[in-house]
Amino acid sequence: MSSSFFIKTKENSKFSKKGKSISAPKRKGDGDSGAKSKVRAKKPNAKFNEEISSDSEAESPVVPRKRQPVEDIDYAETPQEKKLRLAKLYLEQLKEADDNKAEDDDFETDLVAGRLEEDVLEQKGKLQRLIAKDLIQPDASEIRVLRGHKLPITCLVISPDDKCIFSAAKDCSIIKWDVESGKKLHTIPGGRKGTEDRHVGHTAHILCMDISSDGKYLATGDMNKLIMIWEGETCKHLYKFTGHKGPVSGLSFRKGTHDLYSASHDRSIKVWNVDENAYVETLFGHQDAITGLDSLSRERCVTAGGRDRTVRVWKIAEESQLVFHGHESSIDCIQLINEEHMITGADDGSVSLWSVNKKKPLSTVKQAHGCHGDAALEQPHWVASVAALQNSDTVASGSHNSHVQLWKCGQYYRRLERLFSVPVSGFVNSLKFSSSGQFLVAGVGQEHR
Repeated sequence: MSSSFFIKTKENSKFSKKGKSISAPKRKGDGDSGAKSKVRAKKPNAKFNEEISSDSEAESPVVPRKRQPVEDIDYAETPQEKKLRLAKLYLEQLKEADDNKAEDDDFETDLVAGRLEEDVLEQKGKLQRLIAKDLIQPDASEIRVLRGHKLPITCLVISPDDKCIFSAAKDCSIIKWDVESGKKLHTIPGGRKGTEDRHVGHTAHILCMDISSDGKYLATGDMNKLIMIWEGETCKHLYKFTGHKGPVSGLSFRKGTHDLYSASHDRSIKVWNVDENAYVETLFGHQDAITGLDSLSRERCVTAGGRDRTVRVWKIAEESQLVFHGHESSIDCIQLINEEHMITGADDGSVSLWSVNKKKPLSTVKQAHGCHGDAALEQPHWVASVAALQNSDTVASGSHNSHVQLWKCGQYYRRLERLFSVPVSGFVNSLKFSSSGQFLVAGVGQEHR
């Protein structure tokens, strides 16, 4: 995309020269004419071969005639010459326009090349924005609290333009919030159990949600094994997907598409095409209830297998899966940092950093949120949620100790380094970074977020 701030404007010097081709006759100065008349008076007669004395030369010095520039020579421009001059001027204008266009094209090419290079690095998991060093722990006054749900919040998402937040709770309701004002834009009320036939919406605890990368579709999953599809802008109900045999615990839209991945306590992953309102396929492999799911732009997704203590990468096109081991207890949440790295949290209080190229974690922090209980019966705080700022070195974890912990992925995703902790007023069930990295949203187990 071209911009006038980046285009160099050439000076139209050639045009200014051509503009002087017709000039008014230059008036001779009085001093010049007087000097010339004196010289003519002293000119010797042809009949007498007299010499001019040095005294008369001193009194009347000869002023040498200056040579006039070619452009100042007076002449009458003929119609043919005028046509020729204008034609040359027009050709020069065309040449300058072509030069400017070539310059714009070069600028556009550089921008496209830069974007393509970023896309390639992102696909390879090598695009890393170094943001952690600039993060500052917020004051209590800078933390905004939005109240609206009657029961604990279970999941939330942020719209792709960072202008809206969608939250869902155990009260079966969905609220759309305006980030700037903090006001409710839309509320989808929850229904009572047994009213499924006549209520448009959820009648059981909502466990997961996700929004498509263009903001067109919002998907929500509940304890009743149902997946609801909503219009992102108006919150209008569109479709209902059925097929899972257990609670729907994870939802993720593939980036840049309307393909939806869903995970369930029935140990399966299903693939859906939301545009076509169609089921595509089912994937099996986990040995326990799936507790977390995420995906980016590749045709693959990652899952946390709960008490089977495995992380799995599902290659949809190849119909294969990679299995990773590392946590010593139930893995309850997972998030991709980029196409090659991910973060997980477990109920033994550990947070782990992974690469899809290694079967074991790159780094694990045990008791990431500290411990609670008596000295002899100390137990680590359960890590219930994790979030990653995509393609950056910054991740976060939430626990029931009412704190959000910020982490840096140091040495190019080789270790986790603690940054700072932010207190919140409740069990942190869900965490999301805005796509710009300007803010972090936490859904907690009380009436506010």
